[in-house]
Amino acid sequence: MSKVKLLLDVVQDLRSLADSVQAVADAMMRSDAPDDTGQDAAVQAPAHVEPKEKPIPLETVRAFLGQKSREGYTAEVRGLLQKYGADKLSGVDPRYYPALMKDAEELSGAPKGPADLLGRGGAAK
Repeated sequence: MSKVKLLLDVVQDLRSLADSVQAVADAMMRSDAPDDTGQDAAVQAPAHVEPKEKPIPLETVRAFLGQKSREGYTAEVRGLLQKYGADKLSGVDPRYYPALMKDAEELSGAPKGPADLLGRGGAAK
């Protein structure tokens, strides 16, 4: 795995951690408020709080797709951009970045060219 990919994973994990900490802080703030039943809020079961997903920055998507392109998936990356209605990344709507990243992650198992489609390094007999 490349250093850039590892760094991007760390950044994503830190953002997720920050969202989780914020959700816990919000829940603690709500539990400090008095309720109608007279019971202590700590005794009640906490509600599951779904943290909102932070948008993925263009730079992150660009770095990841660039890495896939360098790995030999240039044509596939172009196909993914066209799937999301653009000829280049700047034309893709940011709300599609998570799905685009997921699709690009799946390129690892995709054949890179005719030799890979045949399952060997040579031409068909």
